[in-house]
Amino acid sequence: MSSQVPSSDITSDDKLWVALAYVFTPLVPIILLLLEDKKNRPFIRAHNTQALVWGVAFYVIESITSVFLLGCLLGPLGFLLQLYWAYKAYQGEYINIPVISDFVKNQGWA
Repeated sequence: MSSQVPSSDITSDDKLWVALAYVFTPLVPIILLLLEDKKNRPFIRAHNTQALVWGVAFYVIESITSVFLLGCLLGPLGFLLQLYWAYKAYQGEYINIPVISDFVKNQGWA
């Protein structure tokens, strides 16, 4: 699900922003897109677009399933996933979210 980053140009600031992007998606990823000095950093760019797409997709799916009372189960589970991804990203690892990572890479967003 994740792989170690060989690059040494990842700062602790990059790790913090990426962790915040996963926890507070989609708000922080949108803010990061507006910050000129942050949006072009390779580590932030790779994680930020994934976090944004995940946040939008998750909230749409959760809205649809809440009609069927499945949202009560999906909400906490999705948030736990976000916390796990934030932890892994803060450790300096790239996260591979099965469908979303491929979609983001194929679109050229990361």
